[in-house]
Amino acid sequence: MDTMFKNKEIQFTAEVWKEGALYVSYIPQLDISSCGNTIDESRKNIREAAELFIEGLEKNGTLAQVLEEAGFASGDGWKAPEFVAFEKMKVALSL
Repeated sequence: MDTMFKNKEIQFTAEVWKEGALYVSYIPQLDISSCGNTIDESRKNIREAAELFIEGLEKNGTLAQVLEEAGFASGDGWKAPEFVAFEKMKVALSL
């Protein structure tokens, strides 16, 4: 692991919703998704998917570049851009 990432954390936001019988988790800042039969399983799976994604970026030497392009800020760790609002919206369809 690159020493600039040793003992640091990456913070992100995960969204979880129900889709049919499954719970889907999504990390918009990294564009990663996963699912599970329960909310807890979905959370566990998205964390594992994020860890594997990050490990792959580390191995390729592109972690900092990808995080910076995604709007993450570095410091003691990497912090994702903060969401300031969540809204359900709709638009009229005229087909």
